[in-house]
Amino acid sequence: MIDLPVTDEGSLPANVRDGVAGIETDDDPSIVSISDVHGYLGAARSALKTLSDHDDYDPIVSTDGDGDLHWAGGDDYVLVFNGDLIDRGPDNEGVIAMVERLVREAPPGHIRVTLGNHEWGVLFPAIVEWSQWYSGQRTDADRERLCRLVSAGHLVAAYDGYNFTYAHAGLSSHYEPGRLNDRFAEAATTLHGAIGTETDADTQRELVDQYRRVLRLGRQGGRGFGAGIAWLDFRYLPAEAPPQIVGHTRQDQPVQKGDVVCENVIRANQANHGGEAVLVESPDDLVSLERTYDGDVHVHEFALPGEHSE
Repeated sequence: MIDLPVTDEGSLPANVRDGVAGIETDDDPSIVSISDVHGYLGAARSALKTLSDHDDYDPIVSTDGDGDLHWAGGDDYVLVFNGDLIDRGPDNEGVIAMVERLVREAPPGHIRVTLGNHEWGVLFPAIVEWSQWYSGQRTDADRERLCRLVSAGHLVAAYDGYNFTYAHAGLSSHYEPGRLNDRFAEAATTLHGAIGTETDADTQRELVDQYRRVLRLGRQGGRGFGAGIAWLDFRYLPAEAPPQIVGHTRQDQPVQKGDVVCENVIRANQANHGGEAVLVESPDDLVSLERTYDGDVHVHEFALPGEHSE
């Protein structure tokens, strides 16, 4: 479950871990985000290639003879996989291999992965018991590996962009990504020490209760009021919630409510031609690049925080 060479040298500094402000480049890199890939490798490839297929954007990936994607963004892009890489789709291993390859090829800190509720399911199998899904079939070694990725800063609760914070489900009130990522790392360290022991299941329950904003499930099957940053449904995010880019709740196309934009579109469009999309954020704007039914790419602009009118 995501195998990266995690060593002291491979760990990210906190400022790089937590937000784009920690990336030192000559120019501000654009942030490209995609959420809820859910094992649909072909759709993820199509979404990431929307930049290559539009004249106004430089490519973020290139494609080799086998169809595999490789990093082509240099220092010009940061790519955020905004939770739920796995489950539901047919090629979980292929999606994970793509993410691993891009992390290795891109400059440090230019590929970010936020905690989705399905990665959460790998860490806390005693609570959800998803034995029918890829996440619920991971070994203790897989769970330990994921804990190490959290400790090293490669899997985070939230990531700060220019005008928006990236989180899989988001929160309804203000939060600091760095603080939540520290808390997530603390929980992962504790869980790592309990995996495979007789206290494993109890430790899982204690951590979910203790680290509520990061890990807790809410009502309504986990998605309702009281849910943490990997679980809260978009419908429970009020219009006055802090500026965030989230996934988690299926949409036909990226939508905006107040200062929150939801980008989870891959599953809703599986039966259609097109519909795959990424968001692209710069200091001055936020747009979606959406694949049309005929393979073209449509650009839609969103309001920045404070610009949105009901």
